[in-house]
Amino acid sequence: MTTASRQRDRAACIAAVALTAAMLAQQVSAESRRVAMKNVAFAPTQLTIKVGETVTWDNADIVAHTATSKEGGFDVNVAPGKSASAVMTRPGTFGYICRYHPNMKGQVVVEP
Repeated sequence: MTTASRQRDRAACIAAVALTAAMLAQQVSAESRRVAMKNVAFAPTQLTIKVGETVTWDNADIVAHTATSKEGGFDVNVAPGKSASAVMTRPGTFGYICRYHPNMKGQVVVEP
């Protein structure tokens, strides 16, 4: 095998690894923007995203929930078995609760 062939093979291998890593990072990122409402709790309880990204709350319980920001950044109502979303438009740390079940607490950290 020539030096040029080895360099091409090495470059192709590096490109494949980089592409795979980028795809995995994208999948993790997409998953991290969803919050489950299950067993009268938010999961995860804290989420970090960027300005302009969307958070979607998925209600797996048999009762309605809300995700209501204490700082006024968002207020979504989610019927049982449904989802609702909010676009994060400004940076900051936003604590939120369910208005119907105030023991449900979460936090969205929005980075610039």
